[in-house]
Amino acid sequence: MTLALILCLTATVIPVFFSRIAAAPIWLCLQALSMVWITLFADDGVSLHTLLAGLEVLLVRALLVPYLLYRALHKTRQARVSLMPSNLFAWGVAITLIILAFKFGDGARGDVRALTLGVAAATTMIAFLILSTNHEPGAQLVAVLFMENALALFESLLPEPWPLPIHLAVSSVYILTVAVASWLVRENPSASHEEALRQVP
Repeated sequence: MTLALILCLTATVIPVFFSRIAAAPIWLCLQALSMVWITLFADDGVSLHTLLAGLEVLLVRALLVPYLLYRALHKTRQARVSLMPSNLFAWGVAITLIILAFKFGDGARGDVRALTLGVAAATTMIAFLILSTNHEPGAQLVAVLFMENALALFESLLPEPWPLPIHLAVSSVYILTVAVASWLVRENPSASHEEALRQVP
């Protein structure tokens, strides 16, 4: 489970420093796959509930949502923009926020729960940093999806998992939100063409 949490943190940190918006679906897929790993191989063992929850994360967060995001960002101008400004100041703020986020897990004395809480807090902090530094609609949507994955990871710390009907309701709202947001971040091809013509001397 520790390796899965490290994979989730890696899939959150690397795109912020080195990735463009177009690559965000891949990183979201890796985050979701690590959450599937965490769900199925928790200390409580595998049950019917964990199998269904893992299947829901796999289908919705690892496959459907990255696909919708890829379709929305495919061949758009904003897809070529960096997820976060590439400068030392922004990188310094990001590193500081990650360190501060892991301070939230100090009370758990360094066990897996502390690492889980640290990864969830770091992902939330990075999502807020993207929201505050990048005004592209695609980047804003990616930040919201990062935050949603952090909330799902935090849910794994609950002593009792949510009932399956609540999982299905939350997933339905999540899919609807992503579908509407993906439609909103799509660029109008005619508008993009007119903008390109205006830039021609």
